[in-house]
Amino acid sequence: TLLLLLHNNDRTFAFQICRPKSSIVGPGRSSTCLESTKSKTDADTTAKAAWFPTKATSEDVINYHATVKSLFLRHVLVETDEMANTAMDVLKSNMSHMQDPFGELAQSLSTCVYSREEGGKIGWCDNPLNEKAVKAVVNSNAESIEVMLPPSSISELFEEKRPKAGDIIRLRSDRGVHLIRVDDVLLAPLKSDVISVPFERKKLKGSGIVPQAPSDFMPDPVTGKKKTYQILTNGCQMNVSDSERLEGELHAMGLVKADNDPKKGTNKADVVLLNTCSIRDHAEQKLYDQLGPIAARKRKGEEVAVVVAGCVAQQEGEALIRRVPEIDVVMGPQYVGRIEELLTSATQRGGNQVVATDPLLIMEDLTKPVRGSKIRAWVNVIYGCNEHCTYCVVPATRGIEQSRTMESILSEVQSLADAGYKEVTLLGQNIDAYGRDMSPKRTFADLLTFLNNNVKGIERIRYVTSHPRYFSDRVISAIANLDKVCECFHLPFQSGDNEVLKNMRRGYTFESYMKIIEKIKKEAPDASICGDVIVGFPGETDEAFQRTLDLMEAVKFDQLNTFAYSPRPNTEAALWENQLPEDVKSERLQKLQRLSVQHATERSERYLGTNVEVLVEERNPKNADQVMGRTRQGRLVFFPGDIEELEGKLVDVKVTEARPWSLTGEMV
Repeated sequence: TLLLLLHNNDRTFAFQICRPKSSIVGPGRSSTCLESTKSKTDADTTAKAAWFPTKATSEDVINYHATVKSLFLRHVLVETDEMANTAMDVLKSNMSHMQDPFGELAQSLSTCVYSREEGGKIGWCDNPLNEKAVKAVVNSNAESIEVMLPPSSISELFEEKRPKAGDIIRLRSDRGVHLIRVDDVLLAPLKSDVISVPFERKKLKGSGIVPQAPSDFMPDPVTGKKKTYQILTNGCQMNVSDSERLEGELHAMGLVKADNDPKKGTNKADVVLLNTCSIRDHAEQKLYDQLGPIAARKRKGEEVAVVVAGCVAQQEGEALIRRVPEIDVVMGPQYVGRIEELLTSATQRGGNQVVATDPLLIMEDLTKPVRGSKIRAWVNVIYGCNEHCTYCVVPATRGIEQSRTMESILSEVQSLADAGYKEVTLLGQNIDAYGRDMSPKRTFADLLTFLNNNVKGIERIRYVTSHPRYFSDRVISAIANLDKVCECFHLPFQSGDNEVLKNMRRGYTFESYMKIIEKIKKEAPDASICGDVIVGFPGETDEAFQRTLDLMEAVKFDQLNTFAYSPRPNTEAALWENQLPEDVKSERLQKLQRLSVQHATERSERYLGTNVEVLVEERNPKNADQVMGRTRQGRLVFFPGDIEELEGKLVDVKVTEARPWSLTGEMV
């Protein structure tokens, strides 16, 4: 611990700078270094950087000034650059140990008498280069803002720095040195260059009917009956989370759910939204199959709004509307928080169709998601992915990485705890990349420590999904030692063969992956290790497949998500000529799955006769006399109990039966 004394404007400040516990970041600890495996082919040597933008505010990604209307700002004002450097050091040191480290720093150190007592609050500051902000009524806070931050500094912030939420920017003015933090972003209303209206509504072939959506989404003025919605969700946990957010937005519009039975609801709802996934083969065909009955309602003349959201929507864009003219709105995942604008645009434009797939900055939702559980909740911490693995469609459908601020994540998690939730799962396509898009950079280990130290009432914190290329020693130590973070490592390896990994552009090797596993087993010997694997990747030989089996034998995964490779649109590997026959992929997948079941059984059997801590989630749907929940390691456990009494509680259960993916026991 270091005691630091600072003198600023005749005031003296004392700070304690603490090194995190050695169990989290000990002296001499270093990040896990993974060997670079960049391919030496012509295609790969030119693949990076030039055509993979990595910053969400770059000019080649968005029109910043057309997109950003206002920023919510706070600042710390000091006299010199040296003091600003020291202030940043103090901030970084205390980042994981205070609920609002920037606010604490402002109250302790800032010389701005107007903002110091409110944690450095400046407030919403309009972008002088955004036409909506310029044309708007003069901001009533403008004069008070300019007292704290001169107009020249405001112009510099927007014109040159182009910050996003979470960034801390240093600017110099005649008043001193400002450390300016962006807490949130307010985006301008969607414009025609973001919303595409491909063509006027025309009569449907063979019916003579022009498809119609509801003219508005207000309750019936006579009966008061509310408009209804139904959401159909395909795909990963991120899609489930997005659907919960979409449902919250529709609730805020005054709509109610049509039916708990998705099929019945689809047949009668005023708004039908399909949230799609593009990871696996036949995703597009599944969407078209689901659209069939809904499109039939339109062809009969019913007024129903049809929305296609998610990854297939982002991937296909206007092509969806050309193929299925009954669709009203096509929207990428980045527009989840703007569904009301899109639906309103579709109806106010005289029934034209709307496509919204352009890149967009994230901003905090104003509405609360409608959660699918009362005990466990998903919390997005980073959107998008910058990796561009040659088989993966995610970067094209989910966009560039954008991290939420640690404070906004804490606020959401704390609100869940206050509502009685006991467990949260932090979500990100590449969660280890958390914070690297911010200025200054943060890390996923910082976030885990910050939440563990500051949230009250949450018993368990989980996460998905990580990338071996960036999995650091600090993350391993955090998961192994923080009391709220569950000892469950999700570490997709995709293949055990170095040549295949190189062609996938994964950035690690069999050997470097196993080094991570060895560190996990040393620091957290009782932890579960889960992964993802793909068989039948283009060019995968029998020997390469055997290396995958060898890796499985070396690790013995508690749970493994297994996939046969399928070419996906807009990915490099889909165009390669060395594709494998389907029967070869199928045979390898079956062999791999048999081994996976064997290992999962072995890992489950280690619990026999032991007591495990279980968070009770719900009644066993197949046995009303049993309840079900999970261990800290993620194993599903069934045991006799009353759900009314036990829901949301942590109980000890003695394990009496073990199966590959679940356990049975008796409450102790």
